[in-house]
Amino acid sequence: MATGHTDPRRRERILAATLDLIADEGVAGVSHRKVATRAGVPLGSMTYHFSGIDDLLRQAFTLFADHIVAVFEQHLSRAGGPEEAREAVTDLVHALSEGPRRDLVLAQELYTLAARHPEYRQLTREWTHRSRRLLEQHFDTDTARQLDALIEGLTLHRALDDFPHDRELTRAAVERVTTARQV
Repeated sequence: MATGHTDPRRRERILAATLDLIADEGVAGVSHRKVATRAGVPLGSMTYHFSGIDDLLRQAFTLFADHIVAVFEQHLSRAGGPEEAREAVTDLVHALSEGPRRDLVLAQELYTLAARHPEYRQLTREWTHRSRRLLEQHFDTDTARQLDALIEGLTLHRALDDFPHDRELTRAAVERVTTARQV
């Protein structure tokens, strides 16, 4: 029988602390020591649970991608037809852009990392594939691809603008993309 103290949520706390640290200091600020301190775990826990910084970052960003896909699913799963799906996409853009600044920063940090390192590009491809599959429940493949880009662009613009555009502009953009004739 084990006599040591077990901490079944230690790994999850480390991943959450990693994402918080990335949001505060960027990927460049991540170190085992900083994450361990932030997570309130012994430094040795880092190498016990993760093979290195890249493994830690990949797993943390995978957790983040899962979170964003869940937000997509939450909005898109309740849509019954094309009009409800358009409204769900509009709601999604506004939920993401008005949501935690942390999520916006984490997405941009992941994209920057993916632009530099192929293994992170694979992670972002998997993330966008999952998001598009949810959009494809309501729209054809090409439209889902366009909507995915529109969602990201409008979310970023709304989040960073001093005077973000209103729901009507979002709704009109979604309408254009989803009702345009395919050439």
